Amino acid sequence: MKTRYKIIYTAIIILTVLTGFLSLAAGSVKYTLPEIISALSADDKSTAYVVIMSIRFPRFLTALLLGGALSLSGMLMQCYFANPIAGPFVLGVSSGARLTVALLSMTAISLGFSPHPFYMIFSAFMGAMLSLFCVLLIGRKAENGGTLIIAGVMIGYICQAVTEFVTTFADDQGIASLHAWSKGSFAGSDMRTVRITAPVVLICAIAVFMLSKPLGAYLLGESYAKSAGVDVKLFRTALILLSGLLAAVVTAFAGPVSFVGVAVPHIAKRLLGTEKPIILIPAVFLCGGLFCSLCDLAARTVFAPVELGISSVTAVFGAPVVIWVMLRRKTKV
Repeated sequence: MKTRYKIIYTAIIILTVLTGFLSLAAGSVKYTLPEIISALSADDKSTAYVVIMSIRFPRFLTALLLGGALSLSGMLMQCYFANPIAGPFVLGVSSGARLTVALLSMTAISLGFSPHPFYMIFSAFMGAMLSLFCVLLIGRKAENGGTLIIAGVMIGYICQAVTEFVTTFADDQGIASLHAWSKGSFAGSDMRTVRITAPVVLICAIAVFMLSKPLGAYLLGESYAKSAGVDVKLFRTALILLSGLLAAVVTAFAGPVSFVGVAVPHIAKRLLGTEKPIILIPAVFLCGGLFCSLCDLAARTVFAPVELGISSVTAVFGAPVVIWVMLRRKTKV
């Protein structure tokens, strides 16, 4: 069985490297392998260097990082709620981010200027964290996961209602700006994006991996986890916080990206044939990065020069996985 794990991990890494080369080569301007290697090893201002190192390479790294983050976030929510179709945005994180982005966009446009991308990112992150904070407050009094899901859904509805109210009085430019953000995209990513997201995502991913042992006990039931010495209340809070942070980073830098957090954990489980967290967590992160980078490649090349929203592509490939999970679960019942 250990040989199988090695083969699967090796295959994922090889596919990721191949996807990386395709991401650097494909586009409105195509580059050969020697040109890519030259651009990666050189330090000049040629067109190939600028396109590959300033646009395509950071975008690929961002898709890897945020895809992995979203997949881990979804896995944590599925473990927390013991629900195979729970996702990273079930706690209203996406709706909170959308609300603050709408408020900033409409306010800035009404004052006659366009908001800087950094402020859009910051506002999205703050909105996501505000929603998460509300959920954590409710979670302190919640007796079960069902209450927390309802709280997250209600917070999402409240944020959505306020967003609709704000956009009612917005002009066409503001509505178009919000619509573009809502489709999700890794476009506009640069090395600064990578430098900001990488530490947050990797620290959270390491923290999730460090929780492998208590997570394994928690999956066997709360009673078993308590008997194994796990502080269940503190552990549940840690799951929510880590999942919310990972989802908030993704929403802030790429907008809402659908189905990745729901579908990828099941793909990783199916490939490895295990649900042991210590084995599954790295695979979920790697599969999420590979899945998002492939979807991003499709989004910008299939109908080039027109670029699709990343959520449209992830839905095409992720939704069938969710349907399969639901049908499989019903068959077992």
